[in-house]
Amino acid sequence: MNRIVLTLLFALFVLPSLAYDRVTGQAFATRSEVIAQNGMAATSHPLATQVALDVLKNGGNAIDAAIAANAMLGLVEPTGCGIGGDLFAIVWDAKNKQLHGLNASGRSPKGLTLTEFTKLGLTEIPKFGPLPVSVPGAVDGWFMLHEKFGSLPMTDILTPAITYAKEGFPVTEVIAYYWQMNFDRVGHYPGFKETYLVDGKVPKKGDIFKNPYLAATYEKIATGGRDAFYKGDIATKIAQYIKEQGGYLTAEDLASHQSEWVQPVSSNYRGYDVWELPPNGQGIAALQILNILEHYDIEGMGFGSADYVHTFVEAKKLAFADRAKFYADPDFNTLPVETLISKAYAKERQALIDPNKAAKRVDAGLVEGDTIYLTVADAEGNMISLIQSNYRGMGSGMTPTELGFMLQNRGESFTLQPDHFNTYAPGKRPFHTIIPAFVTRNGEPWLSFGVMGGATQPQMHAQIVVNLIDFGMNLQEAGDAPRIVHTGSSDPTGALMLTGGEVHLESGIGMPVRRALAKKGHKVSQRVGVYGGYQAIMFDAKRGIYIGASESRKDGHAAGY
Repeated sequence: MNRIVLTLLFALFVLPSLAYDRVTGQAFATRSEVIAQNGMAATSHPLATQVALDVLKNGGNAIDAAIAANAMLGLVEPTGCGIGGDLFAIVWDAKNKQLHGLNASGRSPKGLTLTEFTKLGLTEIPKFGPLPVSVPGAVDGWFMLHEKFGSLPMTDILTPAITYAKEGFPVTEVIAYYWQMNFDRVGHYPGFKETYLVDGKVPKKGDIFKNPYLAATYEKIATGGRDAFYKGDIATKIAQYIKEQGGYLTAEDLASHQSEWVQPVSSNYRGYDVWELPPNGQGIAALQILNILEHYDIEGMGFGSADYVHTFVEAKKLAFADRAKFYADPDFNTLPVETLISKAYAKERQALIDPNKAAKRVDAGLVEGDTIYLTVADAEGNMISLIQSNYRGMGSGMTPTELGFMLQNRGESFTLQPDHFNTYAPGKRPFHTIIPAFVTRNGEPWLSFGVMGGATQPQMHAQIVVNLIDFGMNLQEAGDAPRIVHTGSSDPTGALMLTGGEVHLESGIGMPVRRALAKKGHKVSQRVGVYGGYQAIMFDAKRGIYIGASESRKDGHAAGY
């Protein structure tokens, strides 16, 4: 029998009964929260979590540990991230008691114009190959974070990942699955086989994988700084490889890259300030969803009820209609962010929801104007919420010769339609899906969290907040709870929702709810693997403890000391 079918049957019939074997917590809880006093890390790979804790124990702070964990994940989970991609972060600075936001996303090649796509006969940017490649911003992001907050030398921070890259590590189960999937779609591009195969084969669960090319690249970055990546021989190799593949990214594009400190934006949800980064990312969609949901008695509806699922999905459709129109690079547009996340605007949009009928199409408001996520907290109270990605798993397929990493394909997220906020232009940052999140209460840190997974992310941010605040779940339960994902909304690439999209429900939401949703006009389906990957750290100021949780759908864990 097909393995996916077996997995689905297990989730439908076996997991529900196993869950009741726990003596505490919700039936869907997979494990207890992790609780510690001195430091905490939550990542999608056990070795990355251990590296982060080692850095903390060796005198590093949360930011040092997050960089070390991200470098480690670029090695052990290349299916979700790497230095060929971009990075965003929100940092709680305990000394100054304030939040800082970092946008470390790269820009499109300056020599590639919209006219060139027309000449090539393209109506949309390809998913793979050289054309969707934009400047990778992650390494510059590391050094921006380190310059402002770091305490250990970068050589110490990157040493664990360098050592593992040389000596090898056993590949974990979920990552092995996605490794094979990525090989099937981009394994034919030059450089992939030399970098990512073991004896000519895709590594399976438990196989030892080494990446000496990445070790050498990390060593150059550790000793030479960010310029070793953006202005040295690494940049030269990247540019030469892309040119050979028919692409446009140049050494000059890399040399001119600069990340940006940005001010996080927030909306208050029932007494909690939820913080996201402004566009070119999609974080404010979570705030728009929460602002609409605040008009309802969500707790009274009950978790997993048809009324709750319907209300959530309809709120998501409205937020995503605005996302499709307005979310883009603010350097090229005047974006109405304050209006979009305002309570008054949410009230206008909420009035459009029919409690008994699914909307087939919603328009944007009349307003002017595969990924990894990790979080770390330290003994001084610093916390960092960091997300990093190559997009579409491993990325574009473009694997520069002997560098050990693949370049991202974020440029796919532009639209080639003229007169759109997100229309492709040279030197422009594409619409971005990866978003870190943070929650404060009364001006103090409460929660650092994120959920990886494309357009799933703002939906899950809102659901995590609702699970904690409205439904009273603990931190692990909030992530384990069966999830709702709506697909088919209008999109910043120009796609329009005309038939209402599709609602995907995890197996813990039963058949009576599915039938009730169908009666309201929703198309409901069951899908595997589209529900994201969650990590979180909560700070309990009264008792001086950190509480950690990690995604049961991935390979990682939370740990503290």
